[in-house]
Amino acid sequence: MLLYLSKLAPLFVYPLGLALLLIGLALLLRRRLAWRTTCEVLALVILLLFSNQSFAYGLARTLEAQYQPPAGWPDATTVVVLGGGTRVREAPRPLTEVNEAGDRLIFGAWLYQQGHAARVVVSGGSIVWLGSTTSEASGMQELLMLMGVPAHNILLEDAAQNTYDNAVYTRALLESLATEADASPLDIILVTSAMHMPRSVAIFENLGYTVLPAPVDFVTTHGDPNRTSRPDLGERFLHLLPSVEYLEISTRVLREYFGIVVYGLLGRL
Repeated sequence: MLLYLSKLAPLFVYPLGLALLLIGLALLLRRRLAWRTTCEVLALVILLLFSNQSFAYGLARTLEAQYQPPAGWPDATTVVVLGGGTRVREAPRPLTEVNEAGDRLIFGAWLYQQGHAARVVVSGGSIVWLGSTTSEASGMQELLMLMGVPAHNILLEDAAQNTYDNAVYTRALLESLATEADASPLDIILVTSAMHMPRSVAIFENLGYTVLPAPVDFVTTHGDPNRTSRPDLGERFLHLLPSVEYLEISTRVLREYFGIVVYGLLGRL
């Protein structure tokens, strides 16, 4: 039930859902001109604001700026790659595919190949009601092997349904494999999207991990200051136009803040 609520409840506070709710209210209040107009204007403002590039990027930076990749990568026993970066192998897909967050797997493989960790844990279960029939972890293992990570150095955590589950089940897995020589089984390099990292670090550290954040999948970059600080008139105009891409970015940011609030209330941060 918690999974369903976590996926469905925020729809009423995300920009698109809130705008649709306001439009629905406007239809119900069609005989009350002032209230109807207020709802329609608010819906329009919400859609225009959250689909604006500058606003969406500004929101994204509030999360992505919290953790930056270190100058050098110290060695750790384990790289933990969180799910969310793949699409499962289902017809007509010939194999597991990556989505916009697929950088998680690429960077996890790179950390292993560079010798920064002896093993990679991939964490992600299957959500049947979303049409998934296989665990995300198994697909992640498939892609890591294609990138040269040996199967025996990939550990699967294939039951997690959310970020908290990622941390809980991965801890159980690592502690079950701990030996006397492995004095710190919960010292990990954590790989996930930069926007997702603040919530992930808080959850993992609350459960006793020592976390080295390895953020990837950045929406915003430093770029060329000579271009980004002085766009020409045409660029300024294009940046003002609404875009579903920026609406999606704004929604991702709000989803993270919603998760931080809910997890905080549940005492999981």
